[in-house]
Amino acid sequence: MTDLAEIKAAARKAAFARRKAAHEAAGPGTAGRLSEVLAGYRGVPLAGYMPIRTEIDPLPAMAEAAAHGPVGVPVIIGAGQPLKFSRWEPDMPMRDGPFGARVPLADDFFEPEILIVPLVAFDPRGGRLGYGGGFYDRTLEMLRAKRATLAIGFAYDAQEAENLPLEPTDQPLDMVVTETRVIGISR
Repeated sequence: MTDLAEIKAAARKAAFARRKAAHEAAGPGTAGRLSEVLAGYRGVPLAGYMPIRTEIDPLPAMAEAAAHGPVGVPVIIGAGQPLKFSRWEPDMPMRDGPFGARVPLADDFFEPEILIVPLVAFDPRGGRLGYGGGFYDRTLEMLRAKRATLAIGFAYDAQEAENLPLEPTDQPLDMVVTETRVIGISR
């Protein structure tokens, strides 16, 4: 393992512990700020995610957004490939996808202009530490090459960290929304 890989693994381990504690302490309404942000983008095609393990739950905000325009969830096509996004509606038939995330029973792919991005840790400059597969980095790079694409990290406050071990291929977030605040990222 390289030094950077070891540093990232240690950062992930610490961030997972902080996220787990925040998840266990969280009450209802953690997606309220996310709903407020998305209200300013009504009708713009967006993609969220189906929460797994201790990820903060974006589903209430996604359900609100689905009343105004297309909403999708990520579908992993294969290792080393960008994600695809299949249209999602509340209460639609779903199936098990890779890594335990649910995906629509029938795929109906589209390209979103806004991505609600899950994460393990974030920094106040838009850095994001994910699970290590590079799926969102490849996807954001591909989408941003075609058009402006807004990447909104969604996390608990406790997931904030300083000095994340980032690489040149790590795609930055444009904004981070937590259960209590919205962090705009200026570049």
